[in-house]
Amino acid sequence: MGQWDRFLQPYKQAVDELKIKLKGIRTQFQRNNETSPIEFVTGRVKPLASIYDKTLSKGLVFEPSERLAHELQDIAGVRVMCQFVDDIPTVLELLRQRHDLKIVEEKDYITNAKPSGYRSYHIVVEYPVATIQGEMIILAEIQIRTLSMNFWASIEHSLNYKYKGVFPSEISERLQSAAEAAFRLDEEMSQIRDEIHEAQAYFTEYKEASKPVVRGESGQDKGENV
Repeated sequence: MGQWDRFLQPYKQAVDELKIKLKGIRTQFQRNNETSPIEFVTGRVKPLASIYDKTLSKGLVFEPSERLAHELQDIAGVRVMCQFVDDIPTVLELLRQRHDLKIVEEKDYITNAKPSGYRSYHIVVEYPVATIQGEMIILAEIQIRTLSMNFWASIEHSLNYKYKGVFPSEISERLQSAAEAAFRLDEEMSQIRDEIHEAQAYFTEYKEASKPVVRGESGQDKGENV
């Protein structure tokens, strides 16, 4: 195993564990027949090419080191997607109550959007990873955003690669306009969230009731008392 593989392995473990725990929150809400503030969760370890670009911008040596681990807080990254803007504070409070991670930094890009129009809520956490050499504290970034914010950010990220971070003025203006439109959509959806939740609950119940009955070899319904 190379030096970068060894360096990144705890980050991969941290991402895997955080994804499982955050998905577990969603499952617990569903088992309690409650609407989950978490729609879905994704995660990744920053690719080496992106780490290299970040070291250039920060003036760091491109090699595994404690300084690199301290300066690059998003090597381990997890994204939590929510249906509504109002779900984001709920997710934040759930994370603040946890004892298996420690929030060390918060950046509210929802209230204070970036000039580009980007919106999301970022937190940096210290997360303990158990290794055969002992416990390691890993920095990880958790981004919490709505589905529309995530769609906009994905498009902006792709365009950023195409234009190397320097957008033509027309593209920049259209992105800002789209970001505002996406945020207005989030606000409108929040106004009718109760109706949306009722519709989703009705659809789930209807889907469950419409499932075909599976019969065993004896001709009895599975689960039927004998």
